[in-house]
Amino acid sequence: METKSRTLEITILSAEDLRTGNRPVKKNAFVVVSIDAFNSKATRVDGEGGSYPSWNDKLVMEMPVQTRFITLQVKYCKGSSSGGEKLVGVARIPVTDFTGGYSPETCLQYLSYRLRDAKGLKNGIINVSLRLKESLRDCSSQAASAGGIGLGIPIDGRTDYGVVTGVPICSGYPPKAFFR
Repeated sequence: METKSRTLEITILSAEDLRTGNRPVKKNAFVVVSIDAFNSKATRVDGEGGSYPSWNDKLVMEMPVQTRFITLQVKYCKGSSSGGEKLVGVARIPVTDFTGGYSPETCLQYLSYRLRDAKGLKNGIINVSLRLKESLRDCSSQAASAGGIGLGIPIDGRTDYGVVTGVPICSGYPPKAFFR
């Protein structure tokens, strides 16, 4: 069964060293998460964190299967509410960073990205956690075809086998080169 979109759960945790015009951001920072031109959501405004804001806002969004990047725009409100918004920095998250890797797509992943200002210069870091939320029948991951392991089906009385990641190591040396 093929799905047209997946549900993305992204939590905007915090940001570090936000600057505008070589000066630290004082307050009122927020983040706009965009999946495409018609699908975006914003966090609440952090009025106290300054150049190290913290949101911990969970946003749930529908992500079309063909999506390649998610855009995070960190902005702040200038002065009063009529002062407008100013862009601090942008990060583009490749969808491949949290899909199709060593861990199943539905596992929660913590990631940090460098923000770039309008000139392309480094301008802070944003910390997020994200995962795809989908049912196993709609999932095409390797975990769904694992025959019960990790699916909550009891094996030897246990249902919590968790996730194990194995990475093959090939050193290029003969097998007994290290034991002489």
